[in-house]
Amino acid sequence: MQQDIPETGQGSGTGRRDSRRRAAAAARRARRRRALKWTAGTGALVLVAGCGGAVYLYQHFNNNLTSVKVDVGREEERPKAAGDALNILVLGTDSREGLGREYGDAGSAGHADTTLLFHVAKDRSNATVMSIPRDLMVPIPECQSADGKKKIPGTARDMFNNSLGQSGRDPGCAWKTVEKVTGIRVDHFVEVNFEAVKTLSTAVGGVEVCAAKDIDDKDSHLKMTKGRHVVQGDEALAFVRTRHAVGFGGDLTRIPLQQQFISSMIRKIKSDDTLTSPSKLYKLADAATKALTVDSGIGSVDKLKDLALDISKVDTKNITFATVPVLDDPRDEDRLILKQPDAGQLFAMIAGDLSLTETAAPPAPAATGAPTATTPSVDPKDVRVTVRNGSGTRGQSTPTVEKLRAKGFTKATVASDAPAAATTTVSYPAGREAEAAALAAALGLPGGAAEADPKADPKDALVLVLGKDALDAGPGAQQPPTAAPKDLQRVQADDVDVCAK
Repeated sequence: MQQDIPETGQGSGTGRRDSRRRAAAAARRARRRRALKWTAGTGALVLVAGCGGAVYLYQHFNNNLTSVKVDVGREEERPKAAGDALNILVLGTDSREGLGREYGDAGSAGHADTTLLFHVAKDRSNATVMSIPRDLMVPIPECQSADGKKKIPGTARDMFNNSLGQSGRDPGCAWKTVEKVTGIRVDHFVEVNFEAVKTLSTAVGGVEVCAAKDIDDKDSHLKMTKGRHVVQGDEALAFVRTRHAVGFGGDLTRIPLQQQFISSMIRKIKSDDTLTSPSKLYKLADAATKALTVDSGIGSVDKLKDLALDISKVDTKNITFATVPVLDDPRDEDRLILKQPDAGQLFAMIAGDLSLTETAAPPAPAATGAPTATTPSVDPKDVRVTVRNGSGTRGQSTPTVEKLRAKGFTKATVASDAPAAATTTVSYPAGREAEAAALAAALGLPGGAAEADPKADPKDALVLVLGKDALDAGPGAQQPPTAAPKDLQRVQADDVDVCAK
């Protein structure tokens, strides 16, 4: 007699198989979670640098990288740093080296054709990517030649495009120009060329883009029907170079295409099918390290990996692409000038580490003791503050105390000088986050300037240490803006509905 096999039950074979399947599925999910955590963002570099036994691969990718040491000028002439925020200058050059005449001028020196300033907030909750038009007229400072053998005179008024390549100018010159024009301190640069767009887009298996109309651009060689497309290689390069067949036909209408493309590539790199594919990760790491020229400060896989990890912490929905506000140049209709005060407002927000993202940044973990958006209101007259001068210049504490008292912090007092400090900070005992946030806001300090002191007694006063930056600000300094300029061109990196018009 044939015996019926139970379909379920602890002692059944099927039950045991189901248990094994569930266990295997759970293990796969756990491995996937670990992979996602380990390789989030530009994780190919992280994976390769971190894998045990991957010495050959590590050396291979290190050898791929090209790094250069650049002259960024005297420290005292540079903008102040915004704490632990990161500002990375991305230079897309128009060099045609090795690409043949189908891409135009085969002898191009490689100018600053596409320029992005990638600002990553100190708390890594958000990022702003600011596009600088190539046709913007700016002052270009005196610079070092790429071979380091001569000084290149500065110009009072020139296209930003010429801050790189022209007369032998190296990336350090574009770096110095950005700092001079914007007042934003640059920490690193990354230079890519046309070939990089082709290889990176191919490495991730293509990048989805959208056209709001049929495009036929004989200059960029892009022929695309209306709708969504996945582009890679030559077609990807044609897409980011297109300008004559979209919008008004100039560089300002090409920038949104580039922002759309980069946003889509970020989403693709962060997607599961890239992060969990060893072959795609290898191709991405190989293509990226071959494509990049970087400053010596990040000139190794280890350092580039650390940078990639920092950037990968930012949620895609909190990455905002924006273009520097500009006007047509009254001297030349083919050139641009800064639109003020809008441009200065945008520069001040980035320099002050203020987010353009409309989505609220997530609150900091409780362990850090950082102030959050949910902290209750504070009456300044109840806050005890001691002010210590670490600026290196005598007599800074008293004017600051007077300023605080005028703002309602009547319990502010002068304390002994502090060791030299570059930036102004607020330290506070655990549980006093709201008071610290109120004090930082009253002084117009950038996000993250307030930090908990684990050694402080709960009854201690808040401690305000004046850094060297206080000398530039002064007791009556204007606070950075809290809102973006009106009509600012922007694109959110998670917006999948953006199409080239």
